[in-house]
Amino acid sequence: MARRRFFVPEIHSGTATLAGGQAHHLTRVLRVEKGQKYEISDNREVWLAEVETARRDLVTFRALERVEATEPPVRAALYIALIRFERIELLVEKATELGVERIVFFAAERSEKGLDRAAPKRLERWRRIAREAGEQSRRIRLPEIEGPIEFRELLATAEGRLLLLDEAPDGTPLLATLPADRVSVLIGPEGGWTDRERTLAHEAGWRSVSLGPSILRTETAAIAALAALQAASCA
Repeated sequence: MARRRFFVPEIHSGTATLAGGQAHHLTRVLRVEKGQKYEISDNREVWLAEVETARRDLVTFRALERVEATEPPVRAALYIALIRFERIELLVEKATELGVERIVFFAAERSEKGLDRAAPKRLERWRRIAREAGEQSRRIRLPEIEGPIEFRELLATAEGRLLLLDEAPDGTPLLATLPADRVSVLIGPEGGWTDRERTLAHEAGWRSVSLGPSILRTETAAIAALAALQAASCA
């Protein structure tokens, strides 16, 4: 059985610590005890570590040896129109499990009004969800979660193969655009893209692609696209 993996802020002189709520969760919920061995990641490397201190407000690890770890086969970034926050939480959890490198939110023309003003207050919660999902799925690094940013800004700054998920019937099948080692996927709101947004994206080099004939919710499209990208890259 694989050891549990925890993310720590840093590993300094062979020692790492978790404090506050994270320490409480480890000792009171997961029953971490002194002398037990786990894997820890500082978002760069993974180490086998032994618990030296296990108190309610502090858990200390001693790093023993590096652990060989495998990166996701494709570096994938999601640029996602804001949707209702309870559905974003599901999206963040599953996208993290599927190896997403970066999640960036933006307000589309058909996004629900007011979400862009409220979203910054939710970023820390979404990052916490990503950390828990990253530990469960034994990731090496956690995804960056950012936004909301302006639509024109994301069009100009995204990297890799630029794919616009589109409900238009003439979109190229997503899998036909592969292989690629770095991909940015642009996903619109429930109401779909406006003609203006689609035109701006195409002018900036984004290519319309399709996940099939069904009209998917934003979070479903994101999860399906990531799963398809990772599975195709492993084939």
